[in-house]
Amino acid sequence: MPQRVGIIGYPIGHSLSPVLQQVAFDHYCIDATYQAWRVTPEDVPDFVGGLKEAGTLGCNVTVPHKEAVIPFLDVVDAWAARAGAVNTIVNDNGRLEGYNTDGIGFLRALREGVGGSAKDKHVLVLGAGGAAKGVCLALAGESVRSISIANRTLERAEALAKLLEGHGAHANPVSLEAVASKDASQQADIIINCTTLGMAHGPGEKDSPLTYDQLPIGGLVYDLVYNPARTPLLREAERAGVATIGGLPMLVYQGAASFELWTGLEAPVSLMAEAASAALQ
Repeated sequence: MPQRVGIIGYPIGHSLSPVLQQVAFDHYCIDATYQAWRVTPEDVPDFVGGLKEAGTLGCNVTVPHKEAVIPFLDVVDAWAARAGAVNTIVNDNGRLEGYNTDGIGFLRALREGVGGSAKDKHVLVLGAGGAAKGVCLALAGESVRSISIANRTLERAEALAKLLEGHGAHANPVSLEAVASKDASQQADIIINCTTLGMAHGPGEKDSPLTYDQLPIGGLVYDLVYNPARTPLLREAERAGVATIGGLPMLVYQGAASFELWTGLEAPVSLMAEAASAALQ
């Protein structure tokens, strides 16, 4: 009988995880089917409980459930606990373990994508949800010069800034409307979009959080949205002549880390990247 594994989110139609993960399982001839599960917020408790069933490896978790799943897990690893967000659940014989591989994927994509580093950089993070938490904690360990967190709801940005202070990093919370001013956004060396704006099949799929004239000349725009490959924000960055990183490399690297947690095997990263890239063509 095939083992069960997949990803939960709401919406979930944009996800490429089934494509890249299935390639990895097939590479090792593992009899497992990776599926995309559309789970409403109300159904999260029951669905997560069902992951304890025999034959279920676990699941990935995407928006908006990265924080919501935590109360229903038996244990959460230190990194995920600090982030307050889980993107990978492992079923260990009925014991559900929560992990966060977003930070690993984010930093690897940054370093390998443009050979870049966040050290001594002024970083602007757009969003304050589960993905932003993992990214900000990763940045906190990279000796950045400053972190600004912009969010539509200022209280969420303030909560994330307070979380970072507990881990030795200072962050400046601002409203998304305030940071959209030309001067505010151009002070950043790196702008990271952790919102869902521009995501295919999402409510803001045609929207960009910033326009080309609000982007830093000589800076870097890193959009965690991976579908479509050229998001509205990346198109704005290209128009401004700003260097870019799309969300696909991070997706692949964090997915590879998830695969290794489920199987204990080295993920075939190149095959996963090829499959994901082909799916976006």
